[in-house]
Amino acid sequence: MANTIIALPNDFCNPVFPTNSNAVNLTPTERKDISIQTLSGASTVTEISKSNKVSRKFTYKQKAIATEALDQAFEPIPKENDVLFYLPVTKKWIRQFVLALILICHSSFRGVIEILDSLFDYQQISLGTIHNIVMEASKKADTLNQSEDLSKIKYAAPDEIFQNSKPVLAGVDIDSTYCYLLSAEDHRDETTWGVHLLELSEQGLNPIYTVADGGKGLRAGQNAAWPDIPCHGDVFHAQLEFGKLVRFLENRAASAFTNLEKLENKMVAAKKRMEGFKFSKALALARQKEIELSSLAEEMSTLSDWLREDVLSLAGPNLESRYELFDFIIEEIEKREFIFSYKIRKLRVSLQNQRDTLLAFVGILENRFSDIAEELNVPLYMVHKVCELQGENQTQSCHWLQRAKLRTKLGYKFFMIDQAVQEILADTPRASSLVENFNSRLRNYFFLRRHIGNDYLALLRFFLNHRRFIRSERPERVGLSPLEIMTGEKQPHWLESLGFDRFQAA
Repeated sequence: MANTIIALPNDFCNPVFPTNSNAVNLTPTERKDISIQTLSGASTVTEISKSNKVSRKFTYKQKAIATEALDQAFEPIPKENDVLFYLPVTKKWIRQFVLALILICHSSFRGVIEILDSLFDYQQISLGTIHNIVMEASKKADTLNQSEDLSKIKYAAPDEIFQNSKPVLAGVDIDSTYCYLLSAEDHRDETTWGVHLLELSEQGLNPIYTVADGGKGLRAGQNAAWPDIPCHGDVFHAQLEFGKLVRFLENRAASAFTNLEKLENKMVAAKKRMEGFKFSKALALARQKEIELSSLAEEMSTLSDWLREDVLSLAGPNLESRYELFDFIIEEIEKREFIFSYKIRKLRVSLQNQRDTLLAFVGILENRFSDIAEELNVPLYMVHKVCELQGENQTQSCHWLQRAKLRTKLGYKFFMIDQAVQEILADTPRASSLVENFNSRLRNYFFLRRHIGNDYLALLRFFLNHRRFIRSERPERVGLSPLEIMTGEKQPHWLESLGFDRFQAA
């Protein structure tokens, strides 16, 4: 393992010294006053800067902001029928417009024809022409896909989806969401996966590890093609399946309660007729069943919470403790599987078989935490204590009490460990949910298969890799495409990469 780079917090590395500039302390009203003074011309920029204890550069900046605001305020508002700009419509522009409608708006081929007719009074396009436009773009996209360097992918998430009962092999970079594989196949066996992974190796794909579900063909193919690259278990699917089982049990418990209420109502009516004996046995059995199912649902829900929050959580105890709790959960599930053997046993066996792969990410954390402990000369268990602190609720007083104790014991090293642990946790993926999200986006484009067959997958992969994020839960991704995030370099717009000239308004 490479040594973890530890950086001192800014307070330790960069002590703050007082400066003569007052700019950082100015309120918005004071900044506005400075801009008004500069625009009025009553005093020179030097005098204004000196009186407000700011630099001339800062004063000029406020003037520029105020000037721009005034220009916008007095700019005439265009009327509804005013011409905003003229658009030169050429055949080449129509081709890129067709691609944009299909890929951005998910428009059908006939929808494209209707839009061109309705808005541009253009009828010189047919289904065959649109087919040729998409096919030509698909060929260019496939060539560009094959030429891209995949060596910067650290963590990969392979998966399989189905369209018309045929498997589509997919793979996504966990950090950038870049799709490195999207191929329709007849099989999803070891050979098919192995061939694709070997081809991707020629493009530089050599991840530290992959995260995947329990697909046998996928795992066998990776083991054959990449024997030295581990395939970790996907905690997303494990938690998903456990959650489905808990909901099933809760629904059965609710049904048992409803049935019990009905029998109790019948018993009340029967007692009035002196016939309560007719429902006494059924009512006793219903009460017993309701208690049994309610207890089972509640207990399995608790076990599910423990698995999610204590065993498979990113911030948690060491590997040995997680193994012990995992085994305890398996034992408790096994004790209850006689009630719904066909469902509970299936989950228990699945979890039991995946234990080592599901917890493989903890081994990565252990190694990196050991590097921190060795570099800073602190006990390893203290690093784990700082890690566990990340998973606690910060609104609770116990979190801050524990944090204060660790700061007292570790001194200034606490801040270094805390920062390093946060970076390690953020850089250790444990789920393939990103590829599941990617697969859900593909379903909106399955209509293209009817028109051009599986060739559309190359174009779709290219488009989704080059399309820039308009919004994202991770602000650092906004305005960038997956390819730009992966490579760290600015890339042309996807239309420009396909050979088109984008229109720029004057």
